[in-house]
Amino acid sequence: LSDIKSVAVAGSDIAVSDKIKSLGVTLDKRLTFDTQVGNLCKAVHYHARSLRHIRNSLPDSLALTVASSIVSRLDYCNSLLTGTSQKNIARLQRAQNTVARAVTRTAKFDHITPVLMDLHWLPVECRIKFKVATMVYKIRQTNQPAYLTPMIQEKAASRTLRSSRDHYLLVVPRRRLVTGMQAFSYAAPFIWNSLPDAIRQLDPKTVSLLTFKKQLKTHLFRLAYTI
Repeated sequence: LSDIKSVAVAGSDIAVSDKIKSLGVTLDKRLTFDTQVGNLCKAVHYHARSLRHIRNSLPDSLALTVASSIVSRLDYCNSLLTGTSQKNIARLQRAQNTVARAVTRTAKFDHITPVLMDLHWLPVECRIKFKVATMVYKIRQTNQPAYLTPMIQEKAASRTLRSSRDHYLLVVPRRRLVTGMQAFSYAAPFIWNSLPDAIRQLDPKTVSLLTFKKQLKTHLFRLAYTI
């Protein structure tokens, strides 16, 4: 509301701001994350240029380690970007592509998909799904953190099913607004239910998180590059 300039908290007037930063993440008033994505892309491009300047002085193994650390910036709190605009996804993907070109010395206009496949890097949109699905598996495995656990509820079958297709599905709450669909309570069950049966049926009590992540990455890699 444009007419509200401040909010009284504990006897002090706190000025209203269009955006705030918490734990390194910039939140805008409409939760579009446009500013966060812009800042992130700026940082990644900066480090990619620095890598390109010293690339010829680095052995391939060390250069790949540096590039991977730069790309890992894209993974920080990326679960918040679930449901963000395709424009933001494209900006982040261009940033990842820039790092891939820098580390492999690929020309600007060469096709980037084979390069990403050789590096075994998931595209940005798949990296977001990977993070959310991993969080769900951790919650099912440890029931932690406590504030997210109630959002992960297994869907009870109304009748005995011969097929296991509907087993291990999660309850997806109804949401009508785009903002509501970005919430973890909706996005996490939705992404989990989209996984293949073989991955959803992994028992978190007996199957390690590492094994789950390997199978999940293999699935998303094949999905992204249609292998």
